[in-house]
Amino acid sequence: MKPSLGLNLSQNLVITPQLQQAIYLLQLSTLDLQQEIQQALESNPLLEMEEAEEQAAPAEADPFDTSTREANKAESQQDEASKEMNQWEEQRLPDELAVDTAWDDVYNHDYTPPSGYQEAAQDSYERDTSSTSLVDHLLWQLNLSLHNERDRIIGETLIDSINAEGYLTEEPEVICEALQAQDEQFADLTPEEVLALLKLIQRFDPAGVGARDLRECLLLQLEQLPAATPYLTAARRLVDQYLEMLAGRDYRFLMRRLKLKQEDELHEVITLIQQLNPRPGNTIESEAASYVIPDLLVTRTQQGWRVELNPETLPKLRVQPHYADLIRRADTSETNQYLKDHFREAQWLIKSLQSRSETLLKVGSKIVEVQQDFLEKGEEFMKPMVLADIANAIDMHESTVSRATTQKYIHTPRGIFELKYFFSSHVSTAEGGEASSTAIRAMLKKLISAEPPKKPLSDSKLASLLADSGIRIARRTVAKYREAMGIPPSSERKRLR
Repeated sequence: MKPSLGLNLSQNLVITPQLQQAIYLLQLSTLDLQQEIQQALESNPLLEMEEAEEQAAPAEADPFDTSTREANKAESQQDEASKEMNQWEEQRLPDELAVDTAWDDVYNHDYTPPSGYQEAAQDSYERDTSSTSLVDHLLWQLNLSLHNERDRIIGETLIDSINAEGYLTEEPEVICEALQAQDEQFADLTPEEVLALLKLIQRFDPAGVGARDLRECLLLQLEQLPAATPYLTAARRLVDQYLEMLAGRDYRFLMRRLKLKQEDELHEVITLIQQLNPRPGNTIESEAASYVIPDLLVTRTQQGWRVELNPETLPKLRVQPHYADLIRRADTSETNQYLKDHFREAQWLIKSLQSRSETLLKVGSKIVEVQQDFLEKGEEFMKPMVLADIANAIDMHESTVSRATTQKYIHTPRGIFELKYFFSSHVSTAEGGEASSTAIRAMLKKLISAEPPKKPLSDSKLASLLADSGIRIARRTVAKYREAMGIPPSSERKRLR
């Protein structure tokens, strides 16, 4: 085949860096966005934070004061230069910066965040806390209880084998063998000596720590209760011998074995056991608090529901005016080019932030418009809605709506919700309409909360009750929704009262 030259014309979709930045900012959460803005302020000398309240107006100047007249003249020249520079940039920036795009299927537009962003973003989630870990809490008590170096080492080894929930993960025999192999001074160590120190640790705070299973954990907590506690003896016997029967809700068997004549007595015994903590270590181990800052605020007015941006989530940025006079110079020096580049970056960032706010407000307003019944009446009146519904209503792409609703929160009179919460699948009703899966879950929760304690409703009965309300779903669908809400089956919901 003979080689030849040819000319082909083709069209390619290209996403500019500015549009990539707008898309990137749209998908950031509020905390990430604040970190991004802070980094931009540190890297761009032309950007500054606009104060919430402008400085008070200066007193009227003396017309005969030469210094005042000169200052006013210089300020006027600076304003003219800034206005001229803004006009110069407006010719290069579009009036509206679109963040909507349907190009995801044909172009990979991963935006690379600035260097050091990941580390800074990680720091934004870390909060200084004075909480003490369970290990430190136990070691502190061990040091107060023991003065023998040998016993202290054994105790520290035992504490290292206690997990975050407070349970011992290794048997004393295994710990004994590990210490014998580790150091010659423990060659004569016996499992009984390790077990004796374990008994000491099991008397530490929190009650129940160092247990090897749930039964031992509950018994340790019962042992630390006052001897005059009502039904304490029956509770100890139930936990020691019939814990499996309690899990199976076999109340008649428990009453016979515990020699209780009335259900009220068994109820008091079970109530005492339920007051115990099956995970004692969680009372010491605490995670860092997570903060949710709503991006949108919803209020009820006489004209209807009003949606507005949270002014505390997005600080206003502006370009420092006094740099405009320096940029106005028509030279090609490196300094002037440096300022122009940063001025352009600052303008794009400000426009991207404005576009992000407009998109969030548009998406949030439409969601509130569709879900007015939820705001007024509750979860049972949530309407089925998917991303495509909002995207078609506001003439945007689904990918844009997805970015605008991920990790974005809205404050309503019913609480703070992620915007994703309002999207749910739908189920057809008997009348030919549709019901939201969120509304069905709320109805199931209401039915279960009102069920007879001694005879809880089965999944089939729940499906039948929903059918009476016009919502026909299968029993397995009811079971799926129930499990998603963390509600146990009817056999495990049986109560004495």
